[in-house]
Amino acid sequence: MTDHLLAAAVDHLAAANWMFASVNTPEDEDPPERPDPVPRPDGTPYTGSAGEGAAPETAEPAPSAETLVRFFG
Repeated sequence: MTDHLLAAAVDHLAAANWMFASVNTPEDEDPPERPDPVPRPDGTPYTGSAGEGAAPETAEPAPSAETLVRFFG
């Protein structure tokens, strides 16, 4: 369990660094590549949420405008 939590923490830190670098990259340069997730200790595939390393085809669909209005009130 600890190894999975550590791998998740490393993935989140890498994603945060990537986002910071992406935002601070000049517009005329190519953006940095998204980091690959750390392999899990038991070989299970990474199942993060969108924006955290998940492949776009496995990401959940975006919430509808009505759902967002209901959530944020």
